[in-house]
Order: sequence, then C-alpha cells, then structure tokens
Amino acid sequence: MATFLYKLGRFAFRRRNYVALVWVALLALAGVGAASASTPTSSSFSIPGTEAQKAFDLLEERFPGASADGATARVVFKAPDGEKMTDAGHKAEVGKIVDELSGGSGQVGSVTDPYTANAVSKDGSTAYVQVSYKVTSMELTDATRTALEETGAEARAQGLTVEVGGDALQATPETGSTEIIGVAVAAVVLVITFGSLIAAGLPLVTALIGVGVGVSTITALAGVLDLGSTTSILAMMIGLAVGIDYALFIVSRYRAELAEGREREEAAGRAVGTAGSAVVFAGLTVVIALVGLAVVNIPMLTKMGFAAAGTVVIAVLIALTLIPAALGFVGKRVHGRKDRKAMDTKAAGGEETAKPNMGTRWARFVLRRPVAVLVTAVLGLGAIAIPAASLELGLGDDGSQPPSTSQRKAYDLLSDGFGPGFNGPLMVVVDGKANDNAKAAATELSDTVKKLDGVAVVTPSTLNKAGDTATITVIPEDRPSSVKTEDLVHSIRDTGGEIKADNGAQVLVTGSTAMNIDFSQKMNDALLPYLALVVGLAFLLLMLVFRSVLVPLKAALGFLLSVVAALGAVVAVFQWGWLGGLLGVEQTGPVMSMMPIFMVGVVFGLAMDYEVFLVTRMREAYVHGERPGEAIVTGFRHGARVVSAAAVIMIAVFAGFIGSSESMIKMIGFGLAIAVFFDAFVVRMAIVPAVLALLGKKAWWLPRWLDRALPNVDVEGEALRHRLGDDASGGPDGGPGADRELVRV
Repeated sequence: MATFLYKLGRFAFRRRNYVALVWVALLALAGVGAASASTPTSSSFSIPGTEAQKAFDLLEERFPGASADGATARVVFKAPDGEKMTDAGHKAEVGKIVDELSGGSGQVGSVTDPYTANAVSKDGSTAYVQVSYKVTSMELTDATRTALEETGAEARAQGLTVEVGGDALQATPETGSTEIIGVAVAAVVLVITFGSLIAAGLPLVTALIGVGVGVSTITALAGVLDLGSTTSILAMMIGLAVGIDYALFIVSRYRAELAEGREREEAAGRAVGTAGSAVVFAGLTVVIALVGLAVVNIPMLTKMGFAAAGTVVIAVLIALTLIPAALGFVGKRVHGRKDRKAMDTKAAGGEETAKPNMGTRWARFVLRRPVAVLVTAVLGLGAIAIPAASLELGLGDDGSQPPSTSQRKAYDLLSDGFGPGFNGPLMVVVDGKANDNAKAAATELSDTVKKLDGVAVVTPSTLNKAGDTATITVIPEDRPSSVKTEDLVHSIRDTGGEIKADNGAQVLVTGSTAMNIDFSQKMNDALLPYLALVVGLAFLLLMLVFRSVLVPLKAALGFLLSVVAALGAVVAVFQWGWLGGLLGVEQTGPVMSMMPIFMVGVVFGLAMDYEVFLVTRMREAYVHGERPGEAIVTGFRHGARVVSAAAVIMIAVFAGFIGSSESMIKMIGFGLAIAVFFDAFVVRMAIVPAVLALLGKKAWWLPRWLDRALPNVDVEGEALRHRLGDDASGGPDGGPGADRELVRV
C-alpha cells in the first residue's frame, strides 16, 4: 500500500493543477445539486421488527388516511382562576381562533372545535384546539408558522393563558456561533503547531472543501433517500473533524521529510506513502464503525451512519490527493521562517541542536513509572464512568423542552388539565381479520384493560369500514416516560396474548410511548452485537497494521474504558444537570435512546485514529532495531505533538456543536468532545505507553503461523524503503519485518 500511495502522492504533486480542478468541479457540482434540491424534511421514523411498528403499519393498511404524515399542533387554553373555558366569553374567543386557523393558510388540513370534540377538561379549566397540516413541519412556510405562534394574542388580552405545542413549531436545527468558534480554535491550534499560516490554512481549507462536497451531496440526495435535517449536521461534525486531522498528519510528515533534505516532490510522495497509509487505515476504522450502525436495523440511524461514513471517505481522498497537490502550490512556505532558517543552516553543514520535546519528556516519565500512571488513569476514568450506571434512555417530546418554551408550557397545561398520561396515549389495535371477531375481541380487551393498574381512561373501540380491525385508546395515569407507564404497556401486551389464545385475535400496542419503549429496547438489544461486530473487524484490521495480538486488544479495551467514562459524563450533565447551566442545558431528562450506540460507533473509529497514528510511529522505530522502550520514546517524540493538536482540534470542532438548538446534536457534540478528550489524553497518551512499557517485546508478539497467514500491508513503509534504497533492516530478534518478502497491498 505504501508504494501505491507514494506514487499517488507524487502524481498529485506533479499534476496539482488538474487535481485541484477536479475537486473544485466536484464541489461546484455538489453545490448546484444542493441548491436545486428541495428543502430537507424530517426523515420518516420506523423501527422494523417491533410490535409498535407492526401496529402502525397495520393502522395504515386498515385505516387509510387515519395516520397522516403532516405536522400537528395543539393550541391550549387555560381560564383564569375561578372561571371556566365553558363561559360564554371564553367560548367566543376560542371560536374566533378556530375560524382564524381554519381560513388562515392553505397548508392547514383540519382544525377541531374543543366544544364539539370533547377537548375540555372535566373541571372546565383547560381546553385545546387540534390543528392538522397537509405538510410536514419542515415544509411549513414562515407565514404559517408565524400565524400559529401569534395565535391567541386577543385571548391573552382577555385573561386567558394560551400556549402552543406540537411538532408544527419544530424548525431546522441551528448550530449557532459556537461552531464557528470551534473552527477558529482549530485554526489557532494549527498555527501554534506549524508556526506557519500557510501550513495551518491547508488542513482547514481542504477539510472545508471535503465537508462542502459531502454535505452538499447529502442535501442534494435528502429528498430521494429520505434523509433527515440532522443527517447533514452530523456528517458535517464528523467530516470536519477527521478532515482537519487527516490533513494535519500528511502535512506534518511532509514537513519532516523536507527537514531531512528531500526534494519537494519526493517529500510529498513519502508523506502520502507513510502517513497516508495510517490515514487510510484510520479512516477505514471510522467507516467500519459508522457503516456498522446498519446492524441495529433502524433506517434513520443507518442513513446517518452511511452519510457520515461518506464524508469520512471524502476526507481520506482529500488527504491523499488534494493535500499533496496543495503542497505543490505553497512551496517552502509550508515551513515558518524559523524552520526555514534552521533547514538552511543544516543544508549548509551547520550544527543542529535537538532538544527533547514535551512528548519525549512525557514518554520517559511514563517509562519510569508505568504502574502508577496506569493505575491513576484507570481509576480516574472509572470514577467518571460511575454515573453511567444510572443511564436512562428515552425519546424527546415537548416534555423535554426547556420550561421557558411555549411547547413545554402547553405540555404542562395538558398534563394538569387532563392528567399526566394525556400527552402519551397508547393506541391498542385489535386485528380480528383471521376469525372475523374484531368487535368481540375489542370489547373483551377493553373490559380487561380498565381493571389494570395505571389506567386512567379507556375509550370505546372504533371499527374500520371492513369491520375486521378495531382501535382502543388508553390514557395512562402517569407521565409517558415513567416506569409505571412502561409496565402498563407490557401488561396490555400480556393481556393481548391471553385474548389471542382464547379467540385468535391479535392485539398490538403502538403510539409514541410504545414506540419509545420499543426503540429503547431495540437499542439495548443491538448494543452488544454491534460492539462485537465493530470491535471484531477493527481488531482484525489493527492486527494487520501492527502485526500484533496484544496491541489491538489493548486498543479495544482502552476504547471501552473511554466511551463508558464519556457516557458517565453525559449522564451527569444531561440527566443529572451537573454543569448544565454552563453548557446551555435548560432541561434535564433521559438520554436520547440512540445516543449510546451512535457515540460508540463514532468514538471507536476516532479512537482508533490516534492509536494508528501514535503506535505506528512506535512500530516503525521497533522494526528498525530500537528497543521497546526506545520505540515508545521515538513514537512520542514524532507523534505526540501532532496527535495532541489533532485531538484539541477535534474536541474544539465537536464542542462547537454544543450550541445547537437541537438537543440531540447538543448531546452528541458534548459526548464526542469529552470522549475524544478521555481517549486521546488519558488512554492513548497515558494508558497506552504504560501498558506497552510493561509488556516490552511481548507487545509486538504475533504467532508465526498467523504472521505467515496475514498479508503485510506495510503501513510503516518498509517495502517503500526497500524500493527507494533506504535502510530496510529487519526487526530485532528476527521479529516483524525480518528477512521476509513484504506483500504489497
């Protein structure tokens, strides 16, 4: 691989005008496609294989048109103390609002009158108007949404409390100015790392081009592939972070090759051949982790994973082609003045004084006290991981909105007026088509459900036109996210099993609450198989890269420790509210159900980035004859500063998304940022060298039969050095790389 990438790097350097033109053309083409595409909508949400989804699909089949996909809203009214919504004056005000909403916009499908739709609370204090739209919330015009938000201004003047809830007020997520701050922090770190504005600008510009191509392509295909509005934001988050990092490693290696006196084209070829090999395998681990989300079998999550993986592939291609092309344009200005002066001194035969850098000093410190460093790091992450034991999963609704929003106020008014369970009704579907007994089965079920604990109201059954399917609405006594409501769902399903045994009718429970329960359960069930798949594939990949059994095992265990600690931090902030005010978390609650598995996938791929970049340098030194301890110091001398800079950049980019208006984006941004911090600075910078120091030569052990069976992908560029006539000595003690023909992949 190194030989192929070496040729690719030299080709891109020589043909830099054509390479740059191709990428600019791709960016323009993707931009045109995005500009001409329709506005992205909220992607359809489905959970294949669950009872809630089966019931939902059955409803669409047997009650056509009953489950519309358009946006909905509830305008909630509360009368002043001592008055009721049934008073003549209040009824008149509500009537005006119903008329205004009905005739205000062509996007409105239907508006219910609370006095004819039984939408007034028993005590008469609260009433609500149900508004259904013909289009989704993302397709609502600004005029329609503004009219809804301004509804009830006159009623408020008459003393009524008026609040609006529902997904009609849902807008496209905004990331805020903190995203720009994250990129600015990345720029500062790059300038400090390289000491050159030109060198610092290259990773930023190329990463932005890659993200532009990726996100524009996603936007262009959003309507065709049913991609949600958050998909492009997540792809931007990951693509920007890895794009800057991959470019950073290529540019750093190029500067090192120039410092050794090589010509620019040769330096570009060697940089892509060596650091580029690490980029390919690091990118491949990220892609495996993201594509592996498909095993969860939730279309929305699968699409998010594939879209983000696509941006990572683009970032790798940018690093291998556009970066060497750009290096051809900037010339020696990739070095700062101080570095250029030192290079000129060296070329003239002057003495060069090399001082131990921070990475060298830290590596030597760890080598002196490996046990103390290892125990401290493990115990520290273990303590931070403790809150993860209290992890609660759920899907957000208006009840999880900040208390200051109209959606949350409307949610609370409905809970107070109609009961806590009113915001999460259960839809029970009775399928009696097999034995033509839907009505009898529904009656039996209704009588049984009324006697269950936790039931507030059971509505009369409704039959479809064919008479073979019935629906029953059950209002729980407790709030939708409570354990009591979850137990009620299971109790109804158990009752349905008894009815099916008696007369053959099938009973299914759906609704937002049942969907939430099934979704969380599916996430829990998929986590271990997903971990096994992703970690297993990455273990094999890292075994190819490092030709070792213990190094990939250490990498996987270190990742698990960092991701559990990150989950603990997420629980502490978003569930317990610690430092919530500082991070803009206005409302605590359950962690988003897809957060753990999505974070596992993304963080695993990113964690392997640092493992590959840092440990590859160590193995490169080891196969050239250095002792294990010396190889660790060499790896840190060359890689610690760059890996640290890459980690800070990635943390800054992810942290920039904490300012998003979308709670899921905010949570993922924080989770990824803190996970990268733990993994880069605690696991890779402390635990990895400590473990390698304790293992010694055993760290690089590989059974001979496995060594012969595995192809050598030559990430260290050993075959490239043979080809170029450099020093190509075998590894110590006949170890890896000794007297064995390398297989060029």
